[in-house]
Amino acid sequence: MANENKTPEEEPRFKPLIEAADHLSLGISIVVAVLMGVGIGWLIQRWTGVAWTMFIGVFIGIAAAILNVYKAYSKQYKEYEELAKERSERMKPHFDKDEDDEDYGEKNY
Repeated sequence: MANENKTPEEEPRFKPLIEAADHLSLGISIVVAVLMGVGIGWLIQRWTGVAWTMFIGVFIGIAAAILNVYKAYSKQYKEYEELAKERSERMKPHFDKDEDDEDYGEKNY
């Protein structure tokens, strides 16, 4: 990663704000996807004159919303895996120390 050696002064100041907006945009994108699907269904219904074609657009909108949730989940899971890997690499030296190990063998007093 390119940001590993940066000091706190070099980190982007707006990074937390951008990440928060990204998380908020998921809810908005779900609503927008469903509304766009309803709009597409309404247009198909107007062009064909068949009432049930509205549901085609609704299903397209719902599918797009589910796809948005899946993409967001995949992105978050990938970030979680990277964080877990990074944490385990930092903790590994603590577990490899032999000087704290005690001998639980037989004691001769």
